[in-house]
Amino acid sequence: MEYMETMVIIEDKIVSSEIFTECFSCDYGVCGGACCIIGDSGAPMEEEESERIEANYAEFSPLMSPGGRAVIEEKGFFEIDADGDIVTPLVPGKEECAYAACDEDGNWFCTIERSWCRGGSDFIKPISCRLYPIRVLKLSNGMTALNLHRWNICACAFAKGRREGVPVYRFLQKPLTDAFGEEFYRAMEAAAAHFR
Repeated sequence: MEYMETMVIIEDKIVSSEIFTECFSCDYGVCGGACCIIGDSGAPMEEEESERIEANYAEFSPLMSPGGRAVIEEKGFFEIDADGDIVTPLVPGKEECAYAACDEDGNWFCTIERSWCRGGSDFIKPISCRLYPIRVLKLSNGMTALNLHRWNICACAFAKGRREGVPVYRFLQKPLTDAFGEEFYRAMEAAAAHFR
């Protein structure tokens, strides 16, 4: 492990120091799932994730909005955005993810994740959604950068995280472990001590 003022290098990952020093905790009661319906592009996806979504579609599609189902029937399980990246499809004319739906209280949720929580789907949701506010970028030198992203709709989550004293890396323990392994997460815990 190598420490620098603004980053830590763990294996082949360059991790921003903000992931250790900034706090975050989703505040769904305040934002109502706005991340599912605001943005100029869908959520980034790995190629194999679209296959997992397709394989589980029958499990979560009943939870989807009619507009979301129509998008999947027309466009398929992913689309390519303006940057050439694979992303979740958006409902035309809106910013909402095709996999999002609204409950009776006006809160938005991921239908893939809701199905997984109920024991239906065996896929939680795209790892980019699970890792937010961390954004992962594969670099041309073969390394991977993990950076903190600040989105104004998540200001309440940063505030709640600070109130509760929950660092970003700790809030995201499960998705970080799922994405990069237990050894990587243990190294992150060790690195966090350096910044305390």
